[in-house]
Amino acid sequence: MQQEEQWSSKLGFILASAGSAIGLGAIWKLPYVTGVSGGGAFILLFLLFSVLIGLPLLLGEFIVGRSTGKEAISAYKKIAPGSKWHWIGYLGVFTCFILLSFYSVIGGWIVQYLVYGVTGMIDQFSGGYSELFTDAVSNPIAAVIAQGVFLLLTIVVVAKGVQSGIEKMNKIMMPALFILFIVLIARSLSLDNAMEGVAFFLKPDFSQITSETVLFAMGQSFFSLSVGVSVMVTYSSYLSKKESLVQSAVSVVGMNLFISILAGLAIFPAVFSLGFEPAEGPGLLFIVLPSVFDQIMFGKAFLFIFLALFLFATLTSAFSMLEIVVAALTKSKGGSARSKASWMIGLGIFLVGIPSALSYSVLGDVTFFGKTIFDSADFLVSNILMPLGAFLISIFVSFKMKKDILRSEIVQESKGLNGLFTVWYLLMRYVVPGVILVVFLNVVGVI
Repeated sequence: MQQEEQWSSKLGFILASAGSAIGLGAIWKLPYVTGVSGGGAFILLFLLFSVLIGLPLLLGEFIVGRSTGKEAISAYKKIAPGSKWHWIGYLGVFTCFILLSFYSVIGGWIVQYLVYGVTGMIDQFSGGYSELFTDAVSNPIAAVIAQGVFLLLTIVVVAKGVQSGIEKMNKIMMPALFILFIVLIARSLSLDNAMEGVAFFLKPDFSQITSETVLFAMGQSFFSLSVGVSVMVTYSSYLSKKESLVQSAVSVVGMNLFISILAGLAIFPAVFSLGFEPAEGPGLLFIVLPSVFDQIMFGKAFLFIFLALFLFATLTSAFSMLEIVVAALTKSKGGSARSKASWMIGLGIFLVGIPSALSYSVLGDVTFFGKTIFDSADFLVSNILMPLGAFLISIFVSFKMKKDILRSEIVQESKGLNGLFTVWYLLMRYVVPGVILVVFLNVVGVI
């Protein structure tokens, strides 16, 4: 039986799912790594692995959620009652809780930049954006308050429910994201020598491809789609039985890749045109790009647009992270139960995230295996919990679920999809678990 909470349309579901997938990783990390890992050659690898690894996993999570109509933990219980498989759901809930605790810290930095820009405080930093970024991350009070503001925005939306909160905001934010990108790309491509940046980003250079690059492309293919944490199980449980899961999954993967390419086309032409170094890591977002905007006409306005864009992207991902925890606690009850749970869980995430927010100030000397609290939480989620979740989900879907249920969810009324089902099933059963295992063993240093 389907839950009371439901998306009002397939478009709402696709935009929300794409919003969950499109975050800082897709907009900043993928373009940056593409630029230093062979350009267009890396994009081709990422596209290949997104289709062979990310898409099958995404579709698998969709099937678990839609076939049961249950949130993450209850979905696994319904399919495999009396077993321990529902711990995949608990793993996803725990992962999202920890992930949002430090993800909100980055969201807080963006909030600080926006406040500095709107109030004109940016001009007070004589050392430029390098000094501003140092102040944003090292001022303990400002960092914690900004993290709280970011979480407050997230809680308010999720507390309103699936249709009135998450779907409604994604229908505004996702189109706004595309529009803002088009504006930035138009300005970026109009600069002198902009085509050098385009060539750097998209021109294939297979000599730069190494085994490490291939492994990263594999890992990024499922990390960037929010798979492995059962977010998509919860989101798809709100989807009508009438909608095509295959079309929805392809749309989400396509939008994620498209946004990543748009990000590169917005960033690299401007960086190259003004003579900055593209291989800047985290500084690319908070130091280099603001400096780039400073040197073009109406730069402050474009910087504001860019920061608003990043805030939208981080918020749409944050909605899904909080939603999976809220849904697990309330079993997707609406009204006051959802609202109360959203505020309670949000407060808990805020408290757990405070040490991460203070990792660059008063808790800077606290380390685990040489990593700050923030970096340790990031490593735990990105390199251990997410790959583990993705591996277990691939095994569960392909070995534990009945084949006829899997087939019915993919094929539905179109018998022409039988061939697609066969390919998907073979990928999920044999290829996906193997690839994830290889990526995981590489990350932990075994190979």
